[in-house]
Amino acid sequence: MPDTTALAAAVPTIDIAPFLAGRPGAAAGIGQAIDRACREVGFLTIVGHGVPAGLVAATRDQARGFFDLPREEKEKVARAAPAFNRGWGAVGEESLGKSLGAASAPDYKEYLGIGPVDTSDDPYFTRPEAFPHFAANRWPERPPELRDTFTAYFRAMERLAADLMRLFAVALDLPEGFFADKIDRQCGSLRLINYPAQEAGPTDGQLRAGAHTDYGSLTILHAEDRPGGLQVRRTDGTWIDVRPNPDCFVVNIGDLMAMWTNDRWVSTLHRVGNPPRTDAAVSRRISLVFFHQPNYDAMIECLPSCLAAGEAPRHPPITSGAHRLLKLNRANAY
Repeated sequence: MPDTTALAAAVPTIDIAPFLAGRPGAAAGIGQAIDRACREVGFLTIVGHGVPAGLVAATRDQARGFFDLPREEKEKVARAAPAFNRGWGAVGEESLGKSLGAASAPDYKEYLGIGPVDTSDDPYFTRPEAFPHFAANRWPERPPELRDTFTAYFRAMERLAADLMRLFAVALDLPEGFFADKIDRQCGSLRLINYPAQEAGPTDGQLRAGAHTDYGSLTILHAEDRPGGLQVRRTDGTWIDVRPNPDCFVVNIGDLMAMWTNDRWVSTLHRVGNPPRTDAAVSRRISLVFFHQPNYDAMIECLPSCLAAGEAPRHPPITSGAHRLLKLNRANAY
């Protein structure tokens, strides 16, 4: 059983409001707290983030409205290809556990994914290597307010992620703006995920989302507190439940931050577990997940502040886009 009492000690809550308000010296203290969390568990929760609660609620309401549509209507915006992170994916179409290169059952979830909402006709967004990182979004016709709401939420997450990357730089003894030119054309995605109630039960070995690490720099999650949710694996191999707080976002680092920091920071294995059978009928859960991904041509290699004397880089250099495509293709290999 996951250890629910260990979470408070393992995953700290960090108030970033003083930094956002420009308070002198705030970045250094918050950076130290972030560094400690990212070294020890790779997860933290943040408050004081400035994202309006009303926007979060409206985004979840619009997502619920979409997932409640008949399947044939959702299929109109189905993904064009497995590696695309745009459009609707049905229950069982993806296996996040496979992104690690191992056999894994398909996930018991459906989702709607969108990508950057503020592109232009600049060749950076249209040349061959930009695809599918900047593929066109697939917008459903209903609910009618979905597009505007999701666009506003995407922009809010993009801003928050950029602020967190500034804090990450300070935490890593780098200039605050170090990552700016590596994320100014970030190609991340927003996923609205529906974990349906499990009256019929999953198949053997099937989870709502199999154990995996995230692909990019950081992930920002807002989830409902319902049975069957996020679980994080500790270094001793035990799993702890993350019980979401409606005022907080859960943030975790992804593979690219681990690579950048030479594994000083941990890209932690996590999963979404199934609800107890006694709670299956009330276990529907909708999560809002923003995956921040550096520019597709950003080279990810060991940062100078993370390489100790006599130490060698643990990961070969790779571009952000190449790593992302590798993981997406594995997760969708059927």
